[in-house]
Amino acid sequence: MRKNQSMVNNFLLLGFSNMPGLEALFFTVFLTIYLLTLTGNSLIFIVTLTDQTLHSPMYFFLRNLSFLEIGYTSVTIPQMLENLLSEDKNISFLGCAFQMSSFLITGAAECYILVAMAYDRYVAICQPLHYPFIMSSRVCYVLVAASWLAGVPVQLGQTFLVFTSDFCDSNEINHFFCDIPAMVNLICGETSINELVAQVEVALLGVIPFALILMSYICIASTILKIPSVEGRHKAFSTCSSHLMVVVLLYGSGMAVYLKPKSSHSLEMDKFLSLFYSILPPLINPLIYTLRNKEVKEALGKVLFLLHLQETNKHRKNGNNRTLGHIPAQ
Repeated sequence: MRKNQSMVNNFLLLGFSNMPGLEALFFTVFLTIYLLTLTGNSLIFIVTLTDQTLHSPMYFFLRNLSFLEIGYTSVTIPQMLENLLSEDKNISFLGCAFQMSSFLITGAAECYILVAMAYDRYVAICQPLHYPFIMSSRVCYVLVAASWLAGVPVQLGQTFLVFTSDFCDSNEINHFFCDIPAMVNLICGETSINELVAQVEVALLGVIPFALILMSYICIASTILKIPSVEGRHKAFSTCSSHLMVVVLLYGSGMAVYLKPKSSHSLEMDKFLSLFYSILPPLINPLIYTLRNKEVKEALGKVLFLLHLQETNKHRKNGNNRTLGHIPAQ
């Protein structure tokens, strides 16, 4: 028996309900991760926006990446946290479609922002004399706008294709958000078109960006090896290492899920692999870029010092007001 998608009003996000004794622990862990992610990326965004020493193209792209990370995690984690506490684990049909499209669009934008960052490092190291001209403000804005818009048609088309399919009687999604493999698993009948579109999507928004990043780093490595001094090679490599770590973490886990054929899919395994590309990179990225970047650490230290100073002055002012309030009138 089949049920047409027009009769499906909502879906049931199973999440981690098959481990009921651990739901409270999961809630605590994921809430902590989410708060740390928001804090870390917000600080990076504020620091790179306000500090005059961090207005180069590299930090402009980093600021946009941090903004993307906030949106990327906010699409999935709040819903997951709600489901971990609530017995009602339903998500509406339109809510599921919106969640999937938003997640895919922000994910695609992140992939291309990473390409823009790799290109920026390539120009800085391989063509340093032309860097100010090539990486002008206009070029940077165009690259960011293109990163945001590149995935929109494909991802909206993918969402439309999935949510206009016929779903079987079960509306239970064995995942903590509306992800493509889990949604395709609910479709009745032939799903080869969905799988083909998903693989084309991965090629356009995953494999091609990764190939462009790889090509950039091959050129960068070739240039770095020609630098005569060890200190010079170390300095050049250190400007790329943070970005390279982020790329490996994001692409490695993402491709492990999306490039597998349906026959080899294990929804339980995909669910846990999804944590690596949907939750861990946004959490770890601020740490990678602050711990390995002297300029960001210094700027962050100044911001935290000013916040501390502001808070100290506020408490001192409140203390003085309370003291004055106890002085008897003459």
